Amino acid sequence: MWRNTCKLLSNPNHNHNLLKSSSYSASNFNVVYGWAPSQATHYYSSPSSATSGSLELGISSHKSDGVRSFSSSSAAVPAVFDHLSSPLTSALQLGRHYSRCYWELSKARLSMLVVATSGTGYVLGSAGSAVDLAGLCWTCAGTMMVASSANSLNQVFEKNNDAKMKRTRLRPLPSRRLTIPHALTWASSVGVAGTAILACKANMLAAGLGASNLILYAFVYTPLKQIHPVNTWVGAVVGAIPPLLGWAAASGEISLNSMILPAALYFWQIPHFMALAYLCRSDYAAGGFKMFSLADASGRRTAAVALRNCLYLVPLGFVAYDWGVASGWFCLESSLLTLAISALAFSFYLNRTTQNARRMFHASLLYLPVFMSGLLFHRVPDNQQSLSEDSLGRITELVPIAQGSENFKPGNQETRSSTGKQARSPASYASAAPFPFLPAPSYATS
Repeated sequence: MWRNTCKLLSNPNHNHNLLKSSSYSASNFNVVYGWAPSQATHYYSSPSSATSGSLELGISSHKSDGVRSFSSSSAAVPAVFDHLSSPLTSALQLGRHYSRCYWELSKARLSMLVVATSGTGYVLGSAGSAVDLAGLCWTCAGTMMVASSANSLNQVFEKNNDAKMKRTRLRPLPSRRLTIPHALTWASSVGVAGTAILACKANMLAAGLGASNLILYAFVYTPLKQIHPVNTWVGAVVGAIPPLLGWAAASGEISLNSMILPAALYFWQIPHFMALAYLCRSDYAAGGFKMFSLADASGRRTAAVALRNCLYLVPLGFVAYDWGVASGWFCLESSLLTLAISALAFSFYLNRTTQNARRMFHASLLYLPVFMSGLLFHRVPDNQQSLSEDSLGRITELVPIAQGSENFKPGNQETRSSTGKQARSPASYASAAPFPFLPAPSYATS
């Protein structure tokens, strides 16, 4: 086949005819869509060459003349509308160009993930079963703008680095589809607008968290990527703030319960980014980034860090249940989900291959939406979004009295519950405590 192709291309007459036929089709296409109508008859200015070409192909010359006359007459009608539609066509093309550039500059898919975490935090922070849909929409819109601004500034500062990496060299700034002043104007505009929306439609706490996260991402995390591998942990803090922002927008405060989803986001990001950094080691090295995986030739430490942070996710389901944020079913589902991703992280730790790293990366992509969906589905709607005195008392205070005592001193509480069970001893309670770093329960003296 390759030899026949070479023979076909070596025939100058045949190439000439192919050029004419392709030019004919291209010119008619341009005429139909309003592009350069003057070129429609450019390739037919030489009747002799057209006739000779037709004879060589075995086609009569009068047929080609008929096609030529038909094309010239049919091109007259679109040419009339071309003058009228060209400004509109240019405007549409310009709009599509900038829309595409802004979409890529904002990392829209990543920004929408940030919006999803912020929206989940808003629903969890809403008191009662009712959720203010207008407030939720305004919070998501403001979060989207702030996230788009942060991602745009990130690409402005990393333009030269992105140009050296295969997966980023076609971004708007390295490919010169946008200029840096244009990108800075876009980033500043959406950043200010997003912060203003959060301040006016939510509260100043949410606006402060949004602005702080923008500064932390663009001016701390971004330059740190070229300085020290600790940038991954700083980036995890950046990813943990949006759900806290949503909670603050709904409730106007930050409570202990509001830390459950940010903690999940923080611990989740470490194995997620470790897998990505392991898969893109050559790209990050070419871009000049100081990633944790680049200083770990065997990948053992990278896999160990990923596994350790997966295990940190295990108790979060119990915490959400014990603090009254979600029901007991979420505790079970979260534990099973976390054990599954931990098993993949352990497999990557034992056998550090690209395939196992990719499996862990895909599992991390699946983990987050399933975790947040379960948290929303099993949410306890009547929760007051703070640790109640009863639940706090179960952790820090247990007041027993001597068994068999029938006379109670003033101020003492009952030793038996309505079901008749006795209070547990200090040793048994301490052994059952899931977190040994919590303060030991205090007991009233008899």
